[in-house]
Amino acid sequence: MNILRSQAFSVLRRPLCRRLATTRPFVPPVQAQLVFHDTLFAPGAKELDDNTVDALEAETNEREFEDDDFDANNFQDKAHPDSPNFYTGRSSYYDNIVELQNAISRTRGTLQRLHLLPLPEFAWKCLKPMPTVWKTPEEMTTDFETAMTISRYRKVTALLNELNEYLRIATTAGYADVADRIGSIISIFESGKKEAFLARGVRKPVQLDQYGRSYTFGKRKTSAARVWMIPVKPLSHESGSDVNVEEAFGLSDKPRRPPVNVTVSTILINNLPIAEYFPQPVDRERIVRPLKIAGVLGKYNVFTIVRGGGTTGQSGAVAHGIAKGIFAHEPETGAILKRAKLLRRDPRMVERKKTGLAKARKRYTWVKR
Repeated sequence: MNILRSQAFSVLRRPLCRRLATTRPFVPPVQAQLVFHDTLFAPGAKELDDNTVDALEAETNEREFEDDDFDANNFQDKAHPDSPNFYTGRSSYYDNIVELQNAISRTRGTLQRLHLLPLPEFAWKCLKPMPTVWKTPEEMTTDFETAMTISRYRKVTALLNELNEYLRIATTAGYADVADRIGSIISIFESGKKEAFLARGVRKPVQLDQYGRSYTFGKRKTSAARVWMIPVKPLSHESGSDVNVEEAFGLSDKPRRPPVNVTVSTILINNLPIAEYFPQPVDRERIVRPLKIAGVLGKYNVFTIVRGGGTTGQSGAVAHGIAKGIFAHEPETGAILKRAKLLRRDPRMVERKKTGLAKARKRYTWVKR
């Protein structure tokens, strides 16, 4: 039964034109296909040999291709896509990732041939810092022509950070050609607001005016103070008034000491002396603390205008402005002032009162009856 079925299927699979055909007169090429089908099952059809059938099929296929304006060469040789990542749906993104990986691989190989990799731990700490700011995900979406999700953005920035580390090595080692090639790649992905972003945390230097005065601004809580500082001029002594004859001729047994110039400085707050404006010693001590730490007590005259807040906030604002003024006059004192945390604004503020409470955290007394 299976053999018969297979034979029947083999017969059915053979095209009908192999079994039935007839001789037909010459017709124009345009009507050849129609006439061929009309005469295929005409009465008196007889069998044709295989060569004739193959020739008829080839002629029919040729006419079909000519009628449909189909180019057989284009059908056989399809155009290859420009990128191997064409079928991923994000070819531009993956092409850029591959290019970054190739750049990292080539740079790593170059640094290894120059014996700059791997670096010991102490050498990494000696590298020249080169901070950078990358483009935002929205800007990279336009460059990569792909929606830049968080995972994709992290992958790109990780590759760029690795390339930036190689740039630090090449720059510190003095290989300008290698650093230029790496910098040309990194500059494509750097943000246009890099300089403004990096300068955001840098303190602007205070400029002294023509009289040698410094003008600074201090803040604490809700208080703000404007501070002017000017060096104190030493007292001029009359000639010959402090001359000792015995010391001049070397007749004294005591060792000669250099004279100490005692200066008088003034601290005015809102046109009032400090002791009159701040009667509490703790507030006055807070204002004088930067001068004591820097070792310049009595060296400057201080004039201050302070507004807002209470005594604690105003004294803190004045101390902040004085510390910044000392740093403007004597930059070498910056290290000790920074260590004492006097150059930074105290960020602590008064906690707000809550609904249902007496103060920020104090509750009302609970009475049972």
